[in-house]
Formats: sequence, structure tokens, C-alpha cells
Amino acid sequence: MKMITQVTRGIKISVKTSFEGTFFKNYKMHFAFGYTITISNAGDQPVQVLSRHWLITDANGKVQEVRGEGVVGERPHLKPGEVFRYTSGTVIATPVGTMEGEYEMLADDGRAFKAPIDRFSLAVPRVLH
Repeated sequence: MKMITQVTRGIKISVKTSFEGTFFKNYKMHFAFGYTITISNAGDQPVQVLSRHWLITDANGKVQEVRGEGVVGERPHLKPGEVFRYTSGTVIATPVGTMEGEYEMLADDGRAFKAPIDRFSLAVPRVLH
């Protein structure tokens, strides 16, 4: 389990991943991963999370693209100093993969901006060094 953190315009996004297990589907092994996202408003004005965009890539190069409004059915509005945390998951066909993406944010002053999340690894424990 590794954590990455990135800050854009006072919005701090941290990602922590975990391996959840394997299962068979259509005679193939699949690997389930969880990720916990923490969005902290370290800026000086309120912001709202409008949407998310993820690119999930397995070790074979297969890319899953996920787009949608808000996160886990919510569009959190964060005042300065507030934090929103959620956990979600994904399934890939290989024991190693990556995720990267961005959130579209809207500040209360009407400025929209994207908060990128740099590529991070999804890996079964002890598969990578």
C-alpha cells in the first residue's frame, strides 16, 4: 500500500491503494484493487467536485476509461479546511497496472479547473520490487 499526494490550486488529493484479491471470471484470473481518495481543501475558497476521469491500464496495455459526475454518487462541496474521503475499486486482468486521472473542480468564484492525479501503481504485494 503506497500513498501519493498532489496539490493543485490549494486542492490536495491523496491516493492510497490496496490489493483486495483475485477471482475467476470467464475462465480468466482477475485482480481486484481498492483505492481511497482524500480530497482536502487547503485553499482560501470553497470548491465543488463536478466530475472524475480515470484511465486504468493493465500490464497488457488494455485501457479502461471511466468518466462520470461527482464521486461515489456525490458532488462534494468543500469549504477551506474541509476534507472528503471515499473508497472505490477497480478490476484488471493482470497483477500489475496503473491508474491516472483528474477531477473537474468549480471554485465558488466561478473558476473551473482540473485537479490532475499523476499515474500510480496497482500491484499485487511482492510482485514489484
